[in-house]
Amino acid sequence: MKPLIAAALVCLALATASAPIVAAPAAEPPIVRVRLETSTGQIILALDARRAPRTVSAFMRYVDDGRLDDTDFYRASRSKEHAGQGFIQGGIGANPRRKLPATPFEGTDVTGLHHVDGAVSMARGDSVDIATCNFTLLVGPLPWLDARPGSPGYAVFGKVAEGMPVVKTILAQPTGGGTGPMRGQMLYKPIRIIRAVRLNGTAQPTGRPKAWLIELPQWKVK
Repeated sequence: MKPLIAAALVCLALATASAPIVAAPAAEPPIVRVRLETSTGQIILALDARRAPRTVSAFMRYVDDGRLDDTDFYRASRSKEHAGQGFIQGGIGANPRRKLPATPFEGTDVTGLHHVDGAVSMARGDSVDIATCNFTLLVGPLPWLDARPGSPGYAVFGKVAEGMPVVKTILAQPTGGGTGPMRGQMLYKPIRIIRAVRLNGTAQPTGRPKAWLIELPQWKVK
C-alpha cells in the first residue's frame, strides 16, 4: 500500500509542476492616475481604487484597451442656479463596437465618495446596471447626484487632479439639441478625447477584439 501511495504522490507532484501557472490580475494602486489628452488641453484624473475598486477596474479596462481614444466630450450641463457650475460628460457614447460588459454599480452610500467639485462620476441610464464608460467631470458640488432615499444616485470613483481650467472651458462651450434630460445640453462642437493614458499601475488589457478599428464596407446604392 505504501509504495502505491508514494507513487501517487510522485505523480501528483509531477502533474503540479507541469501545470501552467496562471497569473492573477495585478492589483491596482490605491490611486490610479489617468491623463486625458483632449483637443482643448489635458486633464489628469486621480481614480480611487481603494474605495471604488470595481468602478475603477471597469474604467481602466477601457483605458488599457484604448477604447477611450478618439472619443468625445459631447455634453455640457450647466447649473441654472449657480453660474459656472455643472458637469461635462464624455466617453464612448452609444458606440456598440467599443462597449464592454456593464460596469458594476458602486453608489456613494457604499464608497463614501461624493459629488463634490472636481468629482469623476460614472454616467448611466435609467438602470444602475447598464453603465459602460461614459463619465462626468463636475464643476462645483452637485449633492443631488449622491444616493438618497428613493434614488441610488450615481457612482463617484475619483477626482480631477489637474486640468480644471480645461474642464471649465468645455463646460462653457455652446450647446443645444438633445432630448429628455439632455435637452439643450449637447455640445455643438464636441471636444475630442485624443488619448486616455494610464500613468501608473500595470496595464491590464482585456484582449477582446477592437471592433471599432475595423473599417466597415461602404455600401453603394445602384
